[in-house]
Amino acid sequence: MPPAQTSTAPALGGSRWNTFPAAGTMTARQFFAGAEPLLQGVIDDNAPQSVDGEVLEAQIHATLGLGTRETSLPLALGPDSASATRELGAQAEAIGREIASWATAALDRLLTHRIPLPAGPLVVRSHCYGHLLTHAAADLLLGRRGGPVTMQLYNEWLHQMVLLRDALLPFTNWQDVPLLVTPTGLRHIEPARDGFLTEVLVRQIRHTSVVDFARHVVTGTSGPAGYGFDHDGGTVLPAVLDMPPLTAPRYLLTWRPDPAVDETATYVAEARDYYAAPRTLVEHLPPATGTPGPVNGRIVTGPVVDGSRTARIEVTHDGTTAHIDLGQALRGHRFAHRAPTAGDATVGDARTADLWAVLRATGLVWTEGGDVTLDATGQDEFVVLGLLGRLYPDNVFLRPAGRPADPTTTGRNGPSRLVIDLPDRDVTDRPDSPPRTR
Repeated sequence: MPPAQTSTAPALGGSRWNTFPAAGTMTARQFFAGAEPLLQGVIDDNAPQSVDGEVLEAQIHATLGLGTRETSLPLALGPDSASATRELGAQAEAIGREIASWATAALDRLLTHRIPLPAGPLVVRSHCYGHLLTHAAADLLLGRRGGPVTMQLYNEWLHQMVLLRDALLPFTNWQDVPLLVTPTGLRHIEPARDGFLTEVLVRQIRHTSVVDFARHVVTGTSGPAGYGFDHDGGTVLPAVLDMPPLTAPRYLLTWRPDPAVDETATYVAEARDYYAAPRTLVEHLPPATGTPGPVNGRIVTGPVVDGSRTARIEVTHDGTTAHIDLGQALRGHRFAHRAPTAGDATVGDARTADLWAVLRATGLVWTEGGDVTLDATGQDEFVVLGLLGRLYPDNVFLRPAGRPADPTTTGRNGPSRLVIDLPDRDVTDRPDSPPRTR
């Protein structure tokens, strides 16, 4: 007689509501599907004929929305909000709406097409995180139609959805990010999430904090302060590497899959304190004598040393090559003023600097002798980033071609400005693969 077959799937109940492995990766959609047993348990315990799907739908919209009584992210957005706050707030709204739409579809389906649960009814212990319920949801889950089992199941599902939304905030292509998932779902990111959101809510968040939280989400660990990281199967770097600098977000990141990446390493800037970097006055460089010729740019990465690596923008012109630290270029992009408008100050007779001379200059280029313009209209976006890495990041402006020559400043007597004229286009061709080691 053959031996009895035993199931290797973990028994559900207590703190276990899934059959996830000890550690694995899932996309947002896959994780949402993996949390459906919690919703099914709510329906089963509440009795399908008693569950009001509209009440539960309104609850998830209220929890993931901004500006609601029940919001899980009390983030105030306004015209004076910092750019990082606006970017993360827009992410929260967009991702929250999408997850809520998934929840609506899942509730409609589970009410009529039940998914089987191993070992019968699901009963879990969910530690409360203090999410506020609507009055209707409180009646459904705790009143005459609910009870402790229903409430615990729904509390765990709701909290996992909040964790899912928050885990995805740093990423432009959030639906593609491989989230680290454990038997506790996403609860392992709670300490990192708490620190990240505290900084978002109480101060102007640092880019290194966005990167560190993204690293926790993908790898489960922290690392050196940096502007991006490699992890098994891909690279996370600022979104501007795939987007025009004038329209790219300053703080958000993009996950770029790359099977060649097989270790975890943090991208760090060559100079931790750019204030101490040597400087070159643009007045000491030759002026532009005509339309600059084409300069070709690409990104090359250095070796991993003690878990960190650097990367440079390599620009080439007429057989000569210059290198600019990618970390400094990304700093310059975050600090640069965008799309100036006419009427606030007059540039007047601005000096036009030679683009190639600036790219090859020593240290960081700045000016004390009046406004300076740089013509990058015929160059690709890596060359523009190279300029942002070469210019001292103070009063630098990005201006699309054809825009009036009156960049906004703090006043007529403000510091001199460095203005980069950009191609007047919304998209640009970029390689699909992330930077690779030479």
